[in-house]
Amino acid sequence: MLSALRSVVQKVNAAPDLERAMAALVACVKAEMGTEVCSVYLLNPEKTHFVLMATEGLKAESVGQVSLALKEGLVGLIAEREEPLNLQDAHTHPNFRYFPEIGEELFKSFMGSPIIHHGEVLGVLVVQQREARRFEEPEEAFLVTLSAQLAGVIAHAEATGALRLISNSKNKTDQGATFQGISAAQGVALGIAKVLTPIADLAGIPMIECDSVEQEMARFHNALVKVRVEIQRLGVSLENRLNPEERALFDVYLRMLADNALGGEVVNRILGNKLQARSALSQVVMEHVRTFEAMEDAYLRERATDVKDLGLRVLAALDASDKEKQSYPDNTILVGEEISASMLGEVPENKLIGIISVRGSRSSHMAILARAMGIPTILGIAELPFQQLDRRELIVDGYTGKIHTSPSAALKKQYEGIVFEEKALSRYFDTLKDLPCETTDKHRTTLWVNTGLMSDVLRAAERGAEGVGLYRTEISFLMRDRFPSEEE
Repeated sequence: MLSALRSVVQKVNAAPDLERAMAALVACVKAEMGTEVCSVYLLNPEKTHFVLMATEGLKAESVGQVSLALKEGLVGLIAEREEPLNLQDAHTHPNFRYFPEIGEELFKSFMGSPIIHHGEVLGVLVVQQREARRFEEPEEAFLVTLSAQLAGVIAHAEATGALRLISNSKNKTDQGATFQGISAAQGVALGIAKVLTPIADLAGIPMIECDSVEQEMARFHNALVKVRVEIQRLGVSLENRLNPEERALFDVYLRMLADNALGGEVVNRILGNKLQARSALSQVVMEHVRTFEAMEDAYLRERATDVKDLGLRVLAALDASDKEKQSYPDNTILVGEEISASMLGEVPENKLIGIISVRGSRSSHMAILARAMGIPTILGIAELPFQQLDRRELIVDGYTGKIHTSPSAALKKQYEGIVFEEKALSRYFDTLKDLPCETTDKHRTTLWVNTGLMSDVLRAAERGAEGVGLYRTEISFLMRDRFPSEEE
């Protein structure tokens, strides 16, 4: 039983989210214990009833549909007593509750264990069998141990809002969750999530020698040409949204792919080590990523994202797996584990209204560009189950750093009011921009701008700024891969 327990725990812990963790658990427990049914009932987010959330052996369509009141049935009894229940014939127990829609009338023996975290019952783990028998003590201990293991996973999902997201998807409710991140660009956005995921995992590519160096060189050269064209296209697509200084990032990307930079290093690995192009690319890119990630300077650490983004683009071209033409909804809120600067250029103009990146910092190129473009942006939400957010309604609050998923009608109305007030305030400022800057007792002063980006200067000039009060020279360095000249 010990090795079986270890195997189940490993599979549960390796699952990327709660829904798949529960699916792995019920499948493994059913197989390891030799039972005909294994199910998980969880307390709903409002803590009013238990819901069947995963099963192996009962009707799959009943998942998310069958529920019991807090003290109803054998599940409710286990939760109330906070102890396991082991029955030879469950049908004879006075608390037995029959659900014809889930097909459990065939199963007599029943054992359930409460899922408890820090003294609070979160759900019940159940196994069932046709044969009328009491489960043995080692089997009961096995189930109790797994319940304790699952408790931690469920508690985390409950704390992060992932449990509510699963409940919403199964019960079609409109209740959402709130996550706290770090604001990188202020403002409010109400829109639809578009989740972007990496094309491939560079770190997982094996080191394989090639059969033909010439063939691998040709493949890599063709891939570089494709990526250079793509990056140039992205730079052009942002031409109307950014000033030349801010678009310089794409020139940096192109130089990184040159023969005397990353491109040349990959070629040397293909020639010198006779590696396949994919293997050589992975080796070079991951070495640079690890080097940047180990640096103490926060800005330099962020360059790992740029290198990784380039590597993934070249890898996609190498694999000849050109991704499908992405479709972006109106009022797109871009969501991903690590949104890069070049991803912003993929979104058609006038559709991008918000950005959410699980990883990243305010000094990243993406954050700098987001601020220049005036797009509300939130970073650093490690617990966000972003894979489940695609096409969901979201609210990005760039003032507080909060993200609201599947917001209620009342919450949307509240934030729509904020957006209306922002627009009204902007229109009000427009009426003041040509007036002199003076106090009510006629003392004349000046209104200057705190800036570091040309887009800030242009917006400030349009709104009546008379000069630069604080010029943030560090931004001139952040936007280039070299020292800017005095003239620049």
